[in-house]
Amino acid sequence: MTSPLGIDAFLSTLELHQTGEGRYRAGNIATGGAVVFGGQLLGQSILAALRHEPDKYVKTIQTIFARGGSMDHDVEIAVDIMHSGRAFASSTVTISQGDRLCCRSLVLLTSEEPDLIRHGDPMPKVVPPEQAVPGGHAEGIWEVRVVDGLDVSDPDTVAPPELNVWTRFVGAPSDKNIGQALLAFATDGFLIGTAMLPHAGVGQSQAHVSLSTGVVGHTLTFHEPANAADWMLLANHSPYAGRGRAYGSASVFTQDGSLVASFVQDDMIRAAPAGRGPSAL
Repeated sequence: MTSPLGIDAFLSTLELHQTGEGRYRAGNIATGGAVVFGGQLLGQSILAALRHEPDKYVKTIQTIFARGGSMDHDVEIAVDIMHSGRAFASSTVTISQGDRLCCRSLVLLTSEEPDLIRHGDPMPKVVPPEQAVPGGHAEGIWEVRVVDGLDVSDPDTVAPPELNVWTRFVGAPSDKNIGQALLAFATDGFLIGTAMLPHAGVGQSQAHVSLSTGVVGHTLTFHEPANAADWMLLANHSPYAGRGRAYGSASVFTQDGSLVASFVQDDMIRAAPAGRGPSAL
């Protein structure tokens, strides 16, 4: 089933209904795409892994997206525990729809430990969210504001492959697990557009129309807890695009400049095959 946008819909999508030992079912949220949004699958995978390690938090999730999921069917989630120890735990999380495997994640979990050393990259010097330009999701609960107003959808926009985006989920609870899941949701949506920025005549509005695009691999590492209701800056950069692929990385900062997460992404960006509509993957 499909849920409309809204904070209650986001949270209901993150509710996992147990169907067996380590097995769950969950719904989808409509973000306007033709297939299930990868960020949703990341968030559901995080919460599924945490079901089996409630005293830990997710350190890193590494996900391969094999196939696009249908918005018309719930997702089925399977958790298989690899290791459960005092300081670390790990599991694989597989999301399918019937016989169709959509994605598989390797999830590393960790317990809290005191600092021995500490440092973090500084946040880029950018305008605050109040001075940034509302972006594609600014009308809903998932609020986005783009620094410098760069429009990655417009094929005529040409700029260096860097995109700074403020994002928050209005009304999200302060629960640390939900915070990780919603932050993961937000990280999936901007690096393809970032990779398109240097190239005249190419924009995200062409995705699934004249271009086949999709996230193939996504690795997200959490450094600090994050409250998804607060503004966070996603500082996106794409150092390479070519051979029908693109690569990007990003850092996530709180509004006071603390580095809370980092992620990298492998993407597909290629022309739709002649005579055929574009595929998700």
